[in-house]
Amino acid sequence: MEKQTDRNPGAYARRRAHFALAFFALIAVGLFAWNPDNLYLWIKALHIIAVISWMAGLFYMPRLFIYHTDAEPGSVQSETFKVMERRLLRIIMTPAMMLTWIFGLYLAWSVYGFHGGWLHAKIGLVVLLTGVHIFFSRAVRAFERDENRRSARYWRFMNEAPTLLMILIVILVVVKPF
Repeated sequence: MEKQTDRNPGAYARRRAHFALAFFALIAVGLFAWNPDNLYLWIKALHIIAVISWMAGLFYMPRLFIYHTDAEPGSVQSETFKVMERRLLRIIMTPAMMLTWIFGLYLAWSVYGFHGGWLHAKIGLVVLLTGVHIFFSRAVRAFERDENRRSARYWRFMNEAPTLLMILIVILVVVKPF
């Protein structure tokens, strides 16, 4: 019986992820070639899709760390968490982060000309969110080497960082307070 942690399902998931990214990129290139009157709305939709995907990963990863912390190093459970964390990071989070930045910077440039205090604050918070992503990436590598030095309580606390940043970013984008 084949398990999801085996090599074949991982290769299949990787191929599906590459196909999805290629399809996403093809849509973006097609939109720029077509250049519809509402290109801004299409790019905005793609940006929102990428943000939702990235945030889903940022919300889920620390939950995996919490449970992984309780698993005995080298156990089947620990090895399963390693696969889950690695796939989440490589197949969902990192590509979604890159697309978020690409589409977001395009919107900031084409619509706002990089002007507006709210936009500068938003970009600053997205830089912080990217820092959280990098921190989680390093934690994935530490867990991979069975070198996690943090407690489950710490990861519960870190689970709130993406949430807090997301709330502030959404308020800035919707309200544009300055």
